Amino acid sequence: MSGVGTIHGVGLGPGSPDLMSVRADALVRGARHVAYFRKAGRPGQARRIVQDMLAHDVIEIPMEYPVTTEIPLTDPRYNALLSAFYADCTAKLAAIAQGGADVVVLCEGDPFFYGSFMHLHSRLTGIVPVAVVPGITGMAGAWTASGAPISWGDDVLTVLMATMAEAELTRRIRDTDALVVMKIGRNLPKLRRAVAAAGRTDAAWLVEHAAMPGQQVTPLAQAEAVTPYFSILLIHGQGRRP
Repeated sequence: MSGVGTIHGVGLGPGSPDLMSVRADALVRGARHVAYFRKAGRPGQARRIVQDMLAHDVIEIPMEYPVTTEIPLTDPRYNALLSAFYADCTAKLAAIAQGGADVVVLCEGDPFFYGSFMHLHSRLTGIVPVAVVPGITGMAGAWTASGAPISWGDDVLTVLMATMAEAELTRRIRDTDALVVMKIGRNLPKLRRAVAAAGRTDAAWLVEHAAMPGQQVTPLAQAEAVTPYFSILLIHGQGRRP
């Protein structure tokens, strides 16, 4: 694809600019075109992380979600709206790359770990060159903030989404050694019930804004009813050790 630019999905890590990789730092600082996801009316967390790193003449491409929590995931409109949104974003970025320019897409955490960039990657691959720079995941930032290892020896670590059905959450929480739960938000009451039903409330911690200003680590039993988007629940494994 001679003369075609590259779309770079760049992992920014859990929230602090000094936790980015050297490669990510160089790409962000040298970018002419920078794209990032955000909720309508918000600056966007990824954009906040790189606030002091962008060139003065950078061309910004905000990609605003048409829906986040306004309708249920099970509503057919949800996938239809997001599919059209990702198709539109793909067309815009592909046009820039086909014009010969590179684009840096800012990705919170790691681009290939539950991130929106994955939906662009699958659509752009084969159309224009796509490259990915891995990043420290938000969950790694969370268990580091907790001050304890998440797993030992032969511990099995399970990563769940709090959007899952309550019965399934309960089963998986009961059956694992170490646990990470993401996408909590309005699902905290359901998650709290599932943890209690699994008999693990005393071992559960809620980490909010890990590696960001306002970082907070709280026992789940003391957590309030509503948590911010950037919150992760942890249960540390207690497995084999010397």
